[in-house]
Amino acid sequence: MATTLSALQQALAPVLDPELGRPLVELGMIRDLTVAGDAASLRIVLTSPGSAKGKIGDDVRAALTAAGATSVEIAWDAEVPKRTMRDDDPVPSASNIIFVMSGKGGVGKSTVATNLTMALARFGCRVGLLDADIYGPSIPTMMGVMGRPISKDGARIEPLQRFGVKLMSIGFLLEDPKSAVIWRGPMLAGALMQFLKDVEWGPLDYLILDLPPGTGDIALTLSQRVAATGAVIVTTPQEVALQDVYKSVAMCKKVDIPVLGVVENMSYFVDPSGQRHELFGAGGGQAVAEFAEAPLLGKLPLDPRARQWGDAGTPVVKAAPELDVSREMVRIAERLADRISVLHAAREAADAGELVIDRSGGQGRVRLPIAR
Repeated sequence: MATTLSALQQALAPVLDPELGRPLVELGMIRDLTVAGDAASLRIVLTSPGSAKGKIGDDVRAALTAAGATSVEIAWDAEVPKRTMRDDDPVPSASNIIFVMSGKGGVGKSTVATNLTMALARFGCRVGLLDADIYGPSIPTMMGVMGRPISKDGARIEPLQRFGVKLMSIGFLLEDPKSAVIWRGPMLAGALMQFLKDVEWGPLDYLILDLPPGTGDIALTLSQRVAATGAVIVTTPQEVALQDVYKSVAMCKKVDIPVLGVVENMSYFVDPSGQRHELFGAGGGQAVAEFAEAPLLGKLPLDPRARQWGDAGTPVVKAAPELDVSREMVRIAERLADRISVLHAAREAADAGELVIDRSGGQGRVRLPIAR
């Protein structure tokens, strides 16, 4: 006897999203479920491009097979959750705005920002990258883009593009790339808000902002004017970096910017013999993560090829995806996307007044709804 649509729907009811701990059906992730004879087909809409697709697919197939389906065809899609926006949000077309920041210069923040952007784009996401370091723009070099933006209507600026990513930087507007930008704070804030409001970003899943080091005018302006999804904090392991990085975390807490996670850059070096060397010490990233009450998203090795490709204008994730540093960067992007999805689900549950339970394991405390 052929299985029925009702039987398949009942079989899927207890299947949970492994990250959120909630039923896929309740989350609206099961779409277009049909059955023809004993053959089932459906579309699964993930809440994060980094979701455990393999685990979800296996659980769905097992449930439907147990309900009598002899074959299961799954089409995959993703709908990235959207941040909560104010009426005057400068980029309402961006579902998520992520600050990449550090209180310390020289920790590889721009390298992390560009490669995080490329890793998210690899998942099929619509991604933009804004160089918010007005005094020291590096995105034009690291993304290999030169030229001046144009305006089609005389009102809004068209961002430049490379590798399918939309880009904006003060570096695109300088006559000489070696010119210095000598502006006071109000001019910096004005230019930055123009890059947000007056650029035709279009629909974006993620807009990454590469912030300057420190906790000065730009960071403060953004915290006041932009409803950010949160910040990724970049550090290196040594104590001299940590003391400044802690200040960025403290600022995020004071101005209510969620810390999405911490990336430890230049964590270790592997020599040609395969021996691992922790050149700058160990444990710094974990210490910052504990102070921020956020997860350590990953540790990036010190690999000269990341620098070489960045100088050549192609992020290493795009140029050499087989390298350990590229693979770790992709894993960091997956964990970041999952973290955003989890925080969004927790916020929705809190807004709905649902009972919640802490599933965080004690760090980066996120209260998730109890599965019923």
